[in-house]
Amino acid sequence: MKPDILSPVTQSLPPRTRRGGSLFANENLDWLAHLLDDRFLIPGTSIRFGLDGIIGLLPWVGDVVAGLASCIFIVAAWFRGVPYITLTRMVVNLGIDVVIGSIPLLGDMFDIAWKANRRNYALMTRHLQQPHRHTWKDWIFLLFLALCLAAIFVVPLIMLIWLAEWIAHRI
Repeated sequence: MKPDILSPVTQSLPPRTRRGGSLFANENLDWLAHLLDDRFLIPGTSIRFGLDGIIGLLPWVGDVVAGLASCIFIVAAWFRGVPYITLTRMVVNLGIDVVIGSIPLLGDMFDIAWKANRRNYALMTRHLQQPHRHTWKDWIFLLFLALCLAAIFVVPLIMLIWLAEWIAHRI
């Protein structure tokens, strides 16, 4: 006798509030991510950009306004019950987008390539469909980020100590 093949069970996370599941519908968030990140196409290329890239052209203010608009995804994910580790990763994605995006011109090109809103929407939907399956990826991402930040601070410190010792031996 052949066993029955069952479809994979996906447990949906309960929303944190009563309105959490309906207030931020997937269709609305997908449309917003599309509008902010890839609504427009540069003719003759496959490069897509959205309002985030356009608003970001305004020095400093544009990146802050675009970052505030992008916070909608984090708020929606919280309302809908996404795990805190994923919310942390979403905040990091947005932080990278705002900080690097604030660099004139280079930051705007980064905004167009990074697409933080698309990333955050994908993280949210992935964790709503399979809540605990992918959390290890979030931990790996945050660990890698922490190691990079540590390297940013430790390498110059090591170089400074080495330089001080070299100067001390020369005197």
